[in-house]
Amino acid sequence: MKPNARRADPPETDETPEKEKRSGTIQSVSIAARFLAILANAEGPMPLGELARRARTGSSTAHRYMQSLVLEGLVAQDEISGRYDLGPAALSIGIGALRRISPVEVAARHMKALSMRISASCGVAIWTERGPTIVRWYRSANFSISTVGLGDVLPLDNSACGLVFQAHLMPDRIKAARRMQPPSFRGTAPAQSVLDAARQSPILELNEHLFSLLTGKAAAVFDAQNEIACVVTTVSMVAAAEAEGHRDALLEVTRLVSKDCGGTPGRG
Repeated sequence: MKPNARRADPPETDETPEKEKRSGTIQSVSIAARFLAILANAEGPMPLGELARRARTGSSTAHRYMQSLVLEGLVAQDEISGRYDLGPAALSIGIGALRRISPVEVAARHMKALSMRISASCGVAIWTERGPTIVRWYRSANFSISTVGLGDVLPLDNSACGLVFQAHLMPDRIKAARRMQPPSFRGTAPAQSVLDAARQSPILELNEHLFSLLTGKAAAVFDAQNEIACVVTTVSMVAAAEAEGHRDALLEVTRLVSKDCGGTPGRG
């Protein structure tokens, strides 16, 4: 064998040690995925040196991977600047993944798990022509009092969900739903300053107008176009919410769901 020649990895056979088979990963695929993730999270096209630095590899290694990914269409290289960016094949994969993602189902999975950890009912609301509507609702074993149930339409102005939706939807959609809700149910339209504050805050809290010991919390989930997809919400006793840190727990769920849906985690 010539000096410095690279030895090819032996093919896996029936005699391959069982421990090695069970490892279940291919290092080159993991490294390629790392480069793709860096490009996906970058502010724009990147030079080779910066790619290598962020991936913690040498420049020659980064170059080999980039050229391989270019050949597969997963990465594109600018002919003039030499910088790298995601290629058409990566875009196709991303679009395919987005088509399969349902923000409601992703949010439901996380909220169901949250209801098992904290003393609160946890749910997911979507926007319908009648206003915020509960489409998933999970009751905690440690909290059974709730004025909300599956399929309920929530007040526009007297619920945390209603205010979150108002903060992020177009006014004409809010106006149409307002006509569907009786004034005694929906409440009084909030001042613009209230909606501005809701738009800037990742979590909105509102004590129940019927039972003062209950508090509702709501947060928006954004899709890949950074548009509101649904709202995650909790209802609990005020004391339990403060003792168990429900606000932080809901905020973390919101970040996870938005990230899984391709949106901007923690937007607000």
